[in-house]
Amino acid sequence: MNRVLIIDDENQIRGLLSRIIGLEGYEVLQADCCKSGLKQVVAHDPDVVLCDVRLPDGNGVELIGEIKRLKPLAEVIMLTAHGNIPDGVRAIKNGAFDYLTKGDDNNRIIPLISRAMEQVARAKRECQAVPPAGREYSFDTILGKSGAIREAVELARKVSVTDVPVLLTGETGTGKEVFARAIHRNSDRAKKSFVAVNCAAFSKELLESEMFGHVAGAFTGALKSKKGLFEEADHGTIFLDEIGEMAFDLQAKLLRVLESGEFIRVGDTKPVKVDARVIAATNRDLTREIEGGRFREDLYYRLSVFRIPLPPLRERVEDIEVYARAFARQIAMRIKGKELEIDPACIECLKRHDWRGNVRELRNVVERGIVIADDDRLTVDDLPIELQRPVSGGTREFSDFELACIEKNHIRRVLQHTGGNKTEAARLMRIGLTTLYRKIEEYGLNEK
Repeated sequence: MNRVLIIDDENQIRGLLSRIIGLEGYEVLQADCCKSGLKQVVAHDPDVVLCDVRLPDGNGVELIGEIKRLKPLAEVIMLTAHGNIPDGVRAIKNGAFDYLTKGDDNNRIIPLISRAMEQVARAKRECQAVPPAGREYSFDTILGKSGAIREAVELARKVSVTDVPVLLTGETGTGKEVFARAIHRNSDRAKKSFVAVNCAAFSKELLESEMFGHVAGAFTGALKSKKGLFEEADHGTIFLDEIGEMAFDLQAKLLRVLESGEFIRVGDTKPVKVDARVIAATNRDLTREIEGGRFREDLYYRLSVFRIPLPPLRERVEDIEVYARAFARQIAMRIKGKELEIDPACIECLKRHDWRGNVRELRNVVERGIVIADDDRLTVDDLPIELQRPVSGGTREFSDFELACIEKNHIRRVLQHTGGNKTEAARLMRIGLTTLYRKIEEYGLNEK
């Protein structure tokens, strides 16, 4: 049963509120001071706390922080004296869910408690989706409730207990490395190394040396022998990200490892045996790469024994809110040391976006918004300009009469007037230089 704790030193008020709330099926607890209230919070873990501002042994607004410290997911609704709205506003800034004016807001009590309960339930669900320490990259930590992502998780879970090579396909930012690490952690190799290498980050020669190692004198600058990443991943897992970027002739050496479990270091003649599971990932269509002569067909069939496609975020819109709220909670605690809620209108804006960068792009947008947000709520105004309006055909369109269009054109004219001098432009427009830089980025004026 959902619990509501009432903290108020007036017996009559507590009794009245208890009757009203109890009739709605909630379990009601009572306390008459800060000390007694905190004891109830620790002992009974209430979901919602109704707290008076003026208490015999302290201030209810200051008590919010203590309640949140003890029970971070609980919501606090403040009870203010008639006409004392500043207390309510200050309470909201301190983390209260909302405030009620005693005697005037009786009709608001139950709907407000109901909304607070919904928020608590949502936060608890999301908390279960976020990994506690030591459970990073397990399948239970992969967020999303859509059928597509749950199907991908189920496929990954099944293949994880085997040594079969896995090919993860999907657009940039869909979480391919997260899946690779989860597969490794759920396998018999979990206690051994997980080694990740981005094949697009190295030249052909350097990638060969990184993967297979080299002996002293193999090339200029090779002063001593070096173990490769395959040796580092012996009895563990090696994750080859962006496998489609690997040079064609280097692909033959990778194929040999998959077929025989051995390779030759650069500059050496003796084969080295290795037992490393290979998980590869790509955002390219490898069948087209094969047709274009850029990828070996035999390697493709060895890598894609078990292929797991990861769906783009725009095809699973129902997951956007789950990710956004989880990111908001994690990032806000790291950056600001407190939780941050996302406005429903903000969620709707996020759902309308195309998310070409997928989950990674969404996380970046949420992090940027949290940095900009002035209070404990992420709103539409904290999002980049291009997300604040519906997207059509992949590009943002808006009328010449919209304020954003007028502002963009005005900033462009002022920058032309100052010859690109941003400091002078900010002075003429009487705005901060940081604000100007942010608007230049949002409107894409650097590209002009």
